[in-house]
Amino acid sequence: MYEEFYRFGQPPFTLAPDPRFLYRSASHEEALTLLLQSIRRREGFIVLTGDIGTGKTTVCRALLQQLDVNTFSSLVLNPFLSVEELLREILLDFGVVSRQAVRSGRISGASKHELVRTLQEFLTSLTTIRGSGVLIIDEAQHLSPEVLEEIRVISNLETNESKLLQIILVGQLNLMDVLAGAEMRQLDQRISLKAMLTPLTREEVEAYIAHRLWVAKAADAVTFEPAAIDVVHAVSGGVPRVINLLCDRSLMLSAQLRVSAVTPAVVEEAAGKLSLAVPPDPLAERLATRRRWGIAAVAMLLAVAVVIWLAPLYRLVDTTPPARPDAPALQTSAPLPAVEPPQ
Repeated sequence: MYEEFYRFGQPPFTLAPDPRFLYRSASHEEALTLLLQSIRRREGFIVLTGDIGTGKTTVCRALLQQLDVNTFSSLVLNPFLSVEELLREILLDFGVVSRQAVRSGRISGASKHELVRTLQEFLTSLTTIRGSGVLIIDEAQHLSPEVLEEIRVISNLETNESKLLQIILVGQLNLMDVLAGAEMRQLDQRISLKAMLTPLTREEVEAYIAHRLWVAKAADAVTFEPAAIDVVHAVSGGVPRVINLLCDRSLMLSAQLRVSAVTPAVVEEAAGKLSLAVPPDPLAERLATRRRWGIAAVAMLLAVAVVIWLAPLYRLVDTTPPARPDAPALQTSAPLPAVEPPQ
């Protein structure tokens, strides 16, 4: 295992959403700051979107670690829940009910109205300690219209001064299309913040790799060559999940070679084993284009030179077509002598 060869304390490029490995790029830092500010201001609805693998779940887990002690939280990772199942999950995360009660107790058979009333009573009790609740729903683009409507309803749980429950919907980019639908108009109007995670730049990819190696306690055991980072960025498009897959396989191959520097060739081989396409190097493509144009120009110059070199020889050749021979003159026979008639 390459973790042993490079003396890692833990795998540096795991796909688990471990907040310790969160690299705060420009968009990640901005999203996390805006989410914290919105929660502390007791705003109602918040939306966090991003393409697949950009680190939305990791940001959510990092956010939970920074909440105040009087803020109760619920992170729902399964969007395919019914309204009643969602309410039970929230009450369980808030510590209002036990797991046993959810499975076989009174809560297991409670109606939607009873579940909402229990949630409201708990949130209202938090006002004495100036507390609040935060609900985070991941993969929210898969929520059914019925669940989205119920979420809108429970978002109205509030006092005269502030909301009792902040709701963060986290999803892929098409979540915005879902919320823009005509039937979601009332919910969309309640959204006070829309944040989006973007892929990493080339410089951020380099810092991202260095950060994860440092967290894994092997910053000096192995390095990625600058050209190798160029390939990582080109292949991954700056998406953290793909970066993790590519770097993990690259370290595996480098450990087999027993080298301490990951080369571009190794990254390209890793990309091939993961069925990831390696885009052409723009510089190499420009050089190849220039080479093709150079070859064409040389060929043209050679053709012109040949024409110029052969021109004097061409003038020495008599290209005048031979004259046609004159047609032979028609020979006329001598006139016959006149014959006199007999006397």
